[in-house]
Formats: sequence, C-alpha cells, structure tokens
Amino acid sequence: MELAYYSDYAVRLVNSEEPARNKDSLTSVDAVRDLFGGNASAARRATDADVTRFRSVRGRLRAVFEAADGGDETLAVDLLNSLLLEFPVSPQISGHDHRDDDDRPLWHMHLADHPSNATAGYAAIASMGLAFHLTEYGVDRLGLCEAAPCRNAYLDTSTNRSRRYCSDRCATRANVAAYRARKREEADRSQKTGRTAESAQSTARTTDR
Repeated sequence: MELAYYSDYAVRLVNSEEPARNKDSLTSVDAVRDLFGGNASAARRATDADVTRFRSVRGRLRAVFEAADGGDETLAVDLLNSLLLEFPVSPQISGHDHRDDDDRPLWHMHLADHPSNATAGYAAIASMGLAFHLTEYGVDRLGLCEAAPCRNAYLDTSTNRSRRYCSDRCATRANVAAYRARKREEADRSQKTGRTAESAQSTARTTDR
C-alpha cells in the first residue's frame, strides 16, 4: 500500500461533515467503521466513544485544508505537524502482494499504527498520508470545493494544478450557475441599453418640437 493512499483517509473524514449545509454523517460507531474502508481489523476497534474523538480530529484536519486553501502554508504545516506529533506511526516494509511473473513479494511501504483506540489509529495514518501528499506535491494541492455551499476537501492531482471542485457534479453545478449568471448580466445590459436608446429617442423628439 503506497503512502499516498493514506491521504484519502483525511479527505473521507473531513467530508463526513458539510458545515454550510448543516449535515453530519458521523453520528454512530457504524459511520466511524465505514471510514476505514477495507481495513476491517482496524474498524473493529471502533467504539461509541470514538464518534466524539473522530469529530475532534475531523475539525483539526479541516483546519489544515482551510489554511492551505487560504494560502497560509506555514499554518497548514504547523497544524499538520501537531497532529503528527500527537498521533505517530511506524513505517514498515510490507509484501502481502506478489509480482505477476514470479512468487516474490511486491515490497512497498506500509504505515503501522500502534493506537490506544480506533481514533488514534485513523488519525495517525490520515495525518501521515496528508503530510506525504503535502510535501510531495505542495500545499496548494490541498483544496476546498469552490462550488458553494459545498466546501468539501479534495486533493489536487491534476497535471496543471487546475482543480477547483471536489467532484464532477460540483464542477457541473458551478459551471451552470456561472453560465446563468452571465446570461442574466447580458439580459440586464441589453435592457439598460434599450432603455438608454429609448430615452435618447424621446429626448431627440422633444428637442425637434
């Protein structure tokens, strides 16, 4: 499992809440377990107490994305470093997959957590994954969706650093909204131009008299 994979843990947790829409899917231990995806053994450690703890970590991870999205690199790094210090991991070489041409293991880096609870384990790998993404690709690759009121977190992996939305759905919605706004502006300008022309014609007629 590559280190970059773990950055998705951070995105999943942050996006379990949509503050602007007053939505929060992190309301039960089952919701906590779902965040672990295929990591069933780690998910089984979750208890009801982890719901509150996960929400706390979620707020801190969102703050990292907000700082990065706002252009404050130093703050983003400081916030992430505080998480890394509080939730450490141990890198280990893992080889549970095999090469196609022989039976030798396909070695790769794996993050081994040693948590006291499910939250500590999740926070450790999410923070480390996000740190890897930040240092490998840049702070400006951490973003928040521009399609208000969404503001979901995303990791920009585009070749030209052009991503602005968390999903194709939000991109389409924002483009449609922008198109309609342009049409309204054009209609307003047309109406104003028409009224100006009518006023000029009226003035001209009065002058002729």
